[in-house]
Parts: sequence; C-alpha cells; structure tokens
Amino acid sequence: MNKPFISSLQNTLEKSLILLESIPKSAYVDDSVGPFYSSIGGHIRHILDFYTSIFKGLNNYLIDLTDRERNTAIEIDIYCAKTEIKKILTELDSYTNYDLEEKYELIDDLGQGKMSIPTNLYAAFAQANSHTIHHYAIISQLLFAFEIVIEDKTFGYNPTTPVKSSK
Repeated sequence: MNKPFISSLQNTLEKSLILLESIPKSAYVDDSVGPFYSSIGGHIRHILDFYTSIFKGLNNYLIDLTDRERNTAIEIDIYCAKTEIKKILTELDSYTNYDLEEKYELIDDLGQGKMSIPTNLYAAFAQANSHTIHHYAIISQLLFAFEIVIEDKTFGYNPTTPVKSSK
C-alpha cells in the first residue's frame, strides 16, 4: 500500500527536477514579479522545507512545520536545489515499508498561533504533496510572467481540478 502512495509523492517532486532543467538561472532567482515578489527558488526552498520538517520530527513523533530549515542556498543555486530534491526523493524510498498510520503530533500555525494537531504520516505526507502542487501553481504564474513555457501541462494543477473541455 505504501509503495503507490510514496511513488505519487515522488512523482510530484520529480516535476521540480524537470522544471529546474528547463529554466534559466535568471528566472529561478528573479523576485521582481508582484504582488508577492517571490522567486521560483524561494518556492522550491519552501516546498523542501515542508518535507525536511516531516523527516526531522520522525524520531520524536513530533512534526513541527513552524520550525523550518530555510536553507537559502536552495533559493539561489539550482544545483543545490536539485541535490536537495534528490535527497528527499531518496529519503522517501525508505518509507515504502514504514508504518504510515503511526500517530504523530503536528505543530503548525493556522493563523492564530501554534497549534498541536494529532496526525499520522499518511496525512502529513499528503499535506506536503498538496502543498507542493499549490506552490507549483504559483511557480506557473511566475513562468507565465517570464514568458517561459514548460512541456508539462499538468504542472501546478491538482489532479482533482476539472479539465476544461474544448467546444
């Protein structure tokens, strides 16, 4: 059961590697587009922070999404970003035989301060995957602003998003 689940997470993250192979460094670090003035690199770093927070909390059954690494080298160095993505992909391989239903405490700030939420790894990883797709959508907006077209027409779309039919 875990193998298809983990494979789905990996498939979503692998889109980052494909993206990074197809854009110039200038677009990766460009933070000139409003209204948020964020870079593609900043979004990639943020995506990876989510996964590293999960991994960091596994030994003590406490996943704190507010305690992020924020490795800024990922934001400015495509090679560093690719290396970190590959590390996470490899780390995920070890969870194909892991008990993903085991109980954990998740700490997050939902807008009114930190909260403790009971969870399991299925839920935490599913949230990480949805979070990744959400940031891909923002990255897609940046790509549009930079007039960069990528091959993957599903990049930034949640699989449950209705597809417009052509009439």
